Amino acid sequence: MNCLGRRLYKLSNAPMSPGECSGRAIHCSLIALIAAASLLAAAGVAHSGPCTAQIARIEQQVAGAPPGPETGPTGPQTLGAQLHYQPTPADVAHAERVANKDAAAALARARKADAAGDAAGCNAALKEAKRLYDIDQ
Repeated sequence: MNCLGRRLYKLSNAPMSPGECSGRAIHCSLIALIAAASLLAAAGVAHSGPCTAQIARIEQQVAGAPPGPETGPTGPQTLGAQLHYQPTPADVAHAERVANKDAAAALARARKADAAGDAAGCNAALKEAKRLYDIDQ
């Protein structure tokens, strides 16, 4: 038996005294760590829905957009705007709240459909979210 074989044999069969950190204990701990990591990774893959990656991509685009009047969700033009009425600050704030609420609801519907495995519902909600956020993809 070569030197490596003797060491492995000794580590795997050596009696462990209390307080002794042997190679066998480290080996078992390493196996347990690898098994736990692979189970967690498999659980993450098993829970991803039909459009999880698309939802994440839209959320990254929204989060990465610089703040300002040109970014964020949009809404349809009101009748008052079409009649050349000047919006008040309260009108603008209300429109922003409604647009933010509608966009958040569209993403929430996409996440819910994704979790249920409903690809058609997820894609419809993502299409709405892209329209509200004015994303061209």
